[in-house]
Amino acid sequence: MTRHFLVDTDLTQAEQAQVLDLAAALKQDRYAVQPYAAPGAGRKTVAVIFDKTSTRTRVSFATGVADLGGVPLVIGAGESQLGHKESVADTAKVLERMVSTIVWRTYAQSGLEEMAANSSVPVINALSDDYHPCQLLADLLTIREHKGRLAGLTLAYLGDSANNMANSYLLAGVTAGMNVRVAGPVGFLPDPAVVDAAAARADETGGSVMITTDPAEALAGADVVATDTWVSMGQEEEKAARLELFRDYAVDSAAMEQAADDAIVLHCLPAYRGYEISADVIDGPQSVVWDEAENRLHAQKALMAWLMAASGLAELPSLPGAAAGAEGTGA
Repeated sequence: MTRHFLVDTDLTQAEQAQVLDLAAALKQDRYAVQPYAAPGAGRKTVAVIFDKTSTRTRVSFATGVADLGGVPLVIGAGESQLGHKESVADTAKVLERMVSTIVWRTYAQSGLEEMAANSSVPVINALSDDYHPCQLLADLLTIREHKGRLAGLTLAYLGDSANNMANSYLLAGVTAGMNVRVAGPVGFLPDPAVVDAAAARADETGGSVMITTDPAEALAGADVVATDTWVSMGQEEEKAARLELFRDYAVDSAAMEQAADDAIVLHCLPAYRGYEISADVIDGPQSVVWDEAENRLHAQKALMAWLMAASGLAELPSLPGAAAGAEGTGA
């Protein structure tokens, strides 16, 4: 069965840990796994499609595919027939005959679902309007590096809580067994369906979910504090109103005083100093955002290699520190 990664809960807790173990191993030995380099058969190609602009996603996937022995085929917005002259389903049926994996940064989650439903090769959500699961793998890897574990830690996310990052923090965090607290103003809280899905996963893993409008309630004793831009792509005309709406949810020194003394700070970038996060915090000793950015590369390489193995399209060698096996029954 072909395995895809469209939403954070497409990996079980055990599978998520396998991917993170593999990511840690690949960070130590960058070229140890080569699922896209077929002995005697050349290098396999990965389609990396961008409907939205990107820095970290584009660089990390293109570099990661090359590190894994493959050839990244980067397709920018408007450079293919996808979505305007050709359906997603037809595009998927063409791509699956030519490439080994499809990575897509797009708008509608439904498009990714249609792509996966019509593809015999793995499809990866490199960001949609609803979820950013690849970012969360990097975030979890970063937390584990700095805290030594994930299960039982408390993560507080502040700001626009109706966006893709809040959704993925909820789903990926509880999958790892974390206690996830999300704080935002009324009208900018997560979709109840996402909250319900996170609560259901938390019941399986021992994690927990808190949704609140009170930033202090979310921050109290938190081990990890995370935020994201208040003005995402397409929201530029709302900038002034959004800055006023979210100002009480800024991650600044006053906010960090409410978290645990040894709390670390995450931001998926790009960051706007003086808005969602202060300069003294993002550039201070509690910030791990540059480790987080680098870990996009290692986490996504591990994900691609794991999906290829779980789909029966490649084999994973035994690596020091990496859990064996890529089987599993996740969606």
